[in-house]
Amino acid sequence: MASSSSFHFILFCSLFIAASTLSSVATTSFRPKGLLLPVTKDASTQQYLTRINQRTPQVPLTLTVDLGGHLSWADCEKGFVSSTYRPARCNSAQCKVAWDTVCPNCPVKPDCINNTCGIAPTNTVNGLAGGSGQLGADVVSIQSNDGRAVSLSNFLFICTSTSVLQGLASSSKGMACLGMNKVTLPYQLATAFRFPRKFAICLSSSTISKGVILFGDGPYMFLPNVDVSNSLIYTPLIPTSAPYVIGVKSILINQKVVPIDPGLISGYNEIQTQISTVDPYTLMHTSIYNAFIEVFIKEFPSATRVASVAPFGACFSSKSISSTRAGPAVPHIDLVLQNKNVYWRIFGANSMVRVSNEVLCLGFVDAGTETGSLMVLGGHQIEDNFLQFDLKANRLGFSSSLLFRQTTCANFNFTSHL
Repeated sequence: MASSSSFHFILFCSLFIAASTLSSVATTSFRPKGLLLPVTKDASTQQYLTRINQRTPQVPLTLTVDLGGHLSWADCEKGFVSSTYRPARCNSAQCKVAWDTVCPNCPVKPDCINNTCGIAPTNTVNGLAGGSGQLGADVVSIQSNDGRAVSLSNFLFICTSTSVLQGLASSSKGMACLGMNKVTLPYQLATAFRFPRKFAICLSSSTISKGVILFGDGPYMFLPNVDVSNSLIYTPLIPTSAPYVIGVKSILINQKVVPIDPGLISGYNEIQTQISTVDPYTLMHTSIYNAFIEVFIKEFPSATRVASVAPFGACFSSKSISSTRAGPAVPHIDLVLQNKNVYWRIFGANSMVRVSNEVLCLGFVDAGTETGSLMVLGGHQIEDNFLQFDLKANRLGFSSSLLFRQTTCANFNFTSHL
């Protein structure tokens, strides 16, 4: 049952239905080659946050970045004012293309407004889908790669209640979803501005410096004058409803194979691996995790084991580990992809987590035996790696660690195209 305030908000919004058309329309007088969003890392939650301007009059809106999310959503319950918000009509094209919508035919009452498209948002941080939500559209404004602000008049998203924010960073008012279906942020922006259906993310490991999300094609310039698009390695994306999944044929640690139970990958002959920005560390099925830890420890006899620090299972004295340009000097990890010549190498900066001045832990977590994915590559493992998602070609381009190119995601040159 929705609250009284939710009812009044939805009733207010329904007054605008007659004037509504929800196709994404660019309102700028020029066509940008690409768009960008700065990304910050929240120190307390390890979530990645971005900010857009939404509504009329415009309001800055901080959102948690969800790489695999289906449909962006925002809290509209408290203090929502916008003269340009439009709820979606039942049986409209927008309602049909969105996932899991319901169109009640009922008299007006607190939990049901006739002829509007209801949809429950998904909070992937706490793993819950639910709460009241309404599919609608409003104006959003985002920076182009030449420094100008551009607007979409009808950006499609879910308007929902404050209760759905549970588990998000304190400043976050919803989630910016970047998944593969046609109502996510990359698809809507590419359709509206008619640039290539590509986007890239580069997450900074720093909670002070900004990373970036880039919509459109390269070049992608980082200081000092490094175009990271020149050295990307490509692997196919496995088609799914929203998350980005790659096929990992094997895992090597210092070139030693991590033994995988063939029964786990029967029918696929690969570990279907999701890439996530809402999971802070890589999750592994228990069987894979145990074998992975065993091989890593065997390949790292010089390090001194110490007591585990949750959620990690293998921790070491930092005094026994030296440093390199790419982080702690530990065995490198290779995710072998479509063949032995295509692999994603993970160095110490992305494999180890400093939990104190004295302790470093291997930043991989046992996900149990009931996990939906055998492996989920988490945020820590992709920080300071450049990832380009080509939605037309269904492929991922990745750089491995930018530290070897003497740059980081915090070095994106926001002014290079101004």
